[in-house]
Amino acid sequence: MTVKAPSGYAAIITAAGRGTRAGGEPKQWRDLRGRSVLARSLDAFAGFDRVVLVVHPDDMARAIRDFAGGVTIVTGGATRAASVMAGLQALDGQASHVLIHDGARPLVSDAVIQGVIDALQGGAQAAAPALPISDALWNGAEGAVTGTTSRAGLFRAQTPQGFTLDQISNAHRLHPDDAADDVELALKAGIPVAITPGSEDNLKITFPADFARAERIVGTAMDIRLGNGYDVHAFGPGDHVWLCGVQIAHEAGLVGHSDADVGMHALTDAIYGALAEGDIGRHFPPSDLQWKGADSAIFLAHAADLARERGFTFGNADVTLICEAPKIGPHAVAMQARLAQIMDVDPSRISVKATTSERLGFTGRREGIAAIATAALIRA
Repeated sequence: MTVKAPSGYAAIITAAGRGTRAGGEPKQWRDLRGRSVLARSLDAFAGFDRVVLVVHPDDMARAIRDFAGGVTIVTGGATRAASVMAGLQALDGQASHVLIHDGARPLVSDAVIQGVIDALQGGAQAAAPALPISDALWNGAEGAVTGTTSRAGLFRAQTPQGFTLDQISNAHRLHPDDAADDVELALKAGIPVAITPGSEDNLKITFPADFARAERIVGTAMDIRLGNGYDVHAFGPGDHVWLCGVQIAHEAGLVGHSDADVGMHALTDAIYGALAEGDIGRHFPPSDLQWKGADSAIFLAHAADLARERGFTFGNADVTLICEAPKIGPHAVAMQARLAQIMDVDPSRISVKATTSERLGFTGRREGIAAIATAALIRA
């Protein structure tokens, strides 16, 4: 859930650096699990009424293409301080407070942002997240330890760093030389800065290995979807039925617009349900004669392909057939294999089983067959 910033709070996202230490194209534009680093950074501040994005002149066209409309885009300067100043000038007094965030920190959490806002609303003139140093600190030279340094009172600085707009703008004007961050300039201007809780996940991508770590963190935030399907078909004339893609000899057939494969229909609807895509009728209307007598594998394959197009993989799928006859047990393994083949998944992710209704209801009277199915989809 995105933080909803108070009225008068703006954000500046700095992304004008070249990021050469990370290798390849500038790090803020590189892909991180399907979205650019910069896009993820901007997402975290979607609840701010005013967001200023500062980019390198060479990236202006790309920034306009990707982000125009949602943010104000300005050109940065030769130093970080110059880029921040460009962002401050774009605000031009149109905010009371500003949070300045490094675009190379794509995994900043709502809690970290809210902590800075809470400190400012609580009366702090400036606030920034940080983590206390827990490792021992050494001095070294030429590959050898030359001494130790106390870690007491030392913190690892993070962003966003929050300020009253007037004070941080004045600090930049008073000290135009570059600085490691905006807190350094605030301290030079005599502005006290409160420390708020940081997060280990709020890493700044700097080196190639940082991308691997960021991908692991993003990978833990999975999108898991569950869908249910239910279908019924009545018995009618015929000498066989199709169930879960397997033809079984029987004293009657199943009546339906397609091949009436009740198990495959339930599973297809379960997948559509997990995707919030309605049911088979939405995608293959029974009023369309081209689907008369169609192989239900067409429907199931479409649903499975749609899930993959959306970036999902199959956790598992479970189908239960409800009938007095025919006997399902002797065919369950073949059904499992056929469904797995159609869906292009390992058979171990598919379950097919059967039960009776103890001779109750229409299935108990052998008037037809029902099926229920559940599908679990996972997107990292």
